Amino acid sequence: MKTKKITISTAILLASCCLNAQENKQNVQELNLPIIQTKFTADPAPMVHNDTIYLYTSHDEDDAEGFKMENWLLYTSTDMVNWQDRGSIASLKDFKWYKGNNGAWAACVVERNGKFYMYCPIHGNGIGVLVGDSPYGPFKDPIGKPLVWQREHWEDIDPTVFIDDDGQAYMYWGNPNVYYVKLNEDMISYSGDIVKLPRIKDYQEGPWFYKRNNHYYLAFASTCCPEGIGYAMSDSPTGPWEYKGHIMDHTPQTRGNHPGIIDYKGKSYCFGQNYDVFRFETSRHAERRSVSAAEMTYNADGTIQELPYFFECKLEQIENFNPYRKVEAETMAWGYGLQTTPKNTWARDRWNQLVTNIDNNEYIKIKGVDFKNGATSFKVSASCHLYGGSIEIRLDDVEGTCIGTVNITNTKDNLKTFETKVKSVKGVHDLYLVFKGCKQQQRNLFMLDWWEFSK
Repeated sequence: MKTKKITISTAILLASCCLNAQENKQNVQELNLPIIQTKFTADPAPMVHNDTIYLYTSHDEDDAEGFKMENWLLYTSTDMVNWQDRGSIASLKDFKWYKGNNGAWAACVVERNGKFYMYCPIHGNGIGVLVGDSPYGPFKDPIGKPLVWQREHWEDIDPTVFIDDDGQAYMYWGNPNVYYVKLNEDMISYSGDIVKLPRIKDYQEGPWFYKRNNHYYLAFASTCCPEGIGYAMSDSPTGPWEYKGHIMDHTPQTRGNHPGIIDYKGKSYCFGQNYDVFRFETSRHAERRSVSAAEMTYNADGTIQELPYFFECKLEQIENFNPYRKVEAETMAWGYGLQTTPKNTWARDRWNQLVTNIDNNEYIKIKGVDFKNGATSFKVSASCHLYGGSIEIRLDDVEGTCIGTVNITNTKDNLKTFETKVKSVKGVHDLYLVFKGCKQQQRNLFMLDWWEFSK
């Protein structure tokens, strides 16, 4: 993805077109925009493990017109607003029995007994399963064939897996019909028949199966097109399911959708998808989607309060961000126009990324950075193969107070640490790393590895 930098006027125009505009045109910073901007992401599948959110997504390629999907990505966060890009953690190449190069659709990851199971639909070729010892992988195919493949149709997509309190695991999936099976304890086989459920009102695809306070929920992308996010409830993991309404109503902004729902640090969140980042660039349609998230609320009877569209929803930071450590540069709340690439392209685990395609006036935003009693210096690891540029360290706005500037010069393609003193800064601020070119160079200024402040 390489795009122009979003301006406040562009975002306001977008909000106006999509929401019929609040009369007081709100600042771009007030909009609840997609949480990932450096790649096109879809089909959010969040998992909470060891106090961290692991957000698995599918990946629309930058040149996709229809669905062009080759791998699955991972992002992590502990505060819901600043997300670290962990790169591609699995791809179609991990399934040796599949010879194609497209079809990496909506996956789901669950943990059981220290193992992490990734259920991956390959459009038209069933649902495969991968297993790893870590939520980052590496993931391997333990069975060498699809876990489920009903060859008479193409409905085997969008798996969602839940392990009930009694230890029984279930996998739901399907478009336009809903199916489930009972998984065995090994999580890579199942017992009994595949069950096709009776029609659930407004159901289309993308089920998300979970349990909360003794209520079973089946959230889903509701009838296409455009799709919203609907849900049904049951007193049993196998139904019958009673349709309850919308979590988010149908809107052309999403066209297609896919929910992912978690409880985290005392709050509940609904993830979904839309075309908002792509629409910063053009009004035409292509399958280049972006993941968004919003806080959601349950009523006393377990039903869910309907949300407005993502722009108007809440996504507040849960905890402050610690800058006094080595922070991977691919950690950000906003980075439109930038890209990321694996730091070690030869490594099987591509957890660490470099921020690349950095042009003049682009920036990284990190929300809610707690400088406590004061920072005195800033250092950054960068690589520059031409003339380079500089990083302005600003507070609270892209044009806010500049507390320091670090010049990035030629490093002959090696990573080098650059350091500068900063004006005394205390308390909590949004941090902007604003990139500036030089007379000789305005694009592809340098690559960033990590940064950190010192007291």
